[in-house]
Amino acid sequence: MGIAFLNGSFLPIEQAKISPMDRGFLFGDGIYEVVPSYQGKMVGFKPHMERMKHGLSAIGIPLDWSQQQWPDLCHRLIEENGSGNLGLYLHISRGTDSSRSHGFPKAVDPTVFAYAFEIAPPPIADKAMAKPYSVSTARDMRWERRHIKSTALLGNVLHFQYGLERGHGETLLYNADNELTEASACNVFVVKNGTVLTPPLDHQKLPGITRFMLLDMLRKDGRIPVEERAITMDEVAGADEVWITSSSKEIVPVTEVDGVPVGNGQVGDIWLAAQTLYSANKFNY
Repeated sequence: MGIAFLNGSFLPIEQAKISPMDRGFLFGDGIYEVVPSYQGKMVGFKPHMERMKHGLSAIGIPLDWSQQQWPDLCHRLIEENGSGNLGLYLHISRGTDSSRSHGFPKAVDPTVFAYAFEIAPPPIADKAMAKPYSVSTARDMRWERRHIKSTALLGNVLHFQYGLERGHGETLLYNADNELTEASACNVFVVKNGTVLTPPLDHQKLPGITRFMLLDMLRKDGRIPVEERAITMDEVAGADEVWITSSSKEIVPVTEVDGVPVGNGQVGDIWLAAQTLYSANKFNY
């Protein structure tokens, strides 16, 4: 492993260099995606590409790529890096200008960078093999356009570090109305009385691909009720189950929030049903 892509060329990652004047480096002025792949099969490729397209449009980065270039790039990265279990990191910045100015430069080409990295095997729908998280909670202090998957992640990094320093794997975030938004690097679900709940999408939350896929699967399956609605932190504290979701983690059960057990403190039955459904259908998107 170690072959990356930069502006049209595949090369060893240690040889991939950008200018210090690149706006991704100077301003975090860019968009990114991470697509998981297992033994050469990608998960959620189409919705990842749709989100990338919306992100580029939202911040005004013009990228003249055909529809086929992205799957071709991803398959080549998989081949060059030995298949296996790989995360494919795709990054587009506005490009390199001759001066540092907040205004968008004219007539610069976007910087396109991609590389593959090893990820853990996919989770197995088995309570005994699940790796539950404990999490912290904190007031969400990030910018107000969190629906854009920007490379400017300092707010997320600081929130994640807050939980890490307390011995936790994530930090659940809430807004000024004491409503759950998301986690520093994940979306959040709670379960109460057999119903799966998650906050509705708006500018406060990233439209996670695993979130989208899981909701779609649950609704098509129909056996577990699902609601998208505002969730207070009091409801989080009283939940029977809490999960966090992301492309690299899939569905992770949370068994402790701020040192207090969630429900009975064990991995729940609804998580098991959801992970079983996700494992069976994740390559269909």
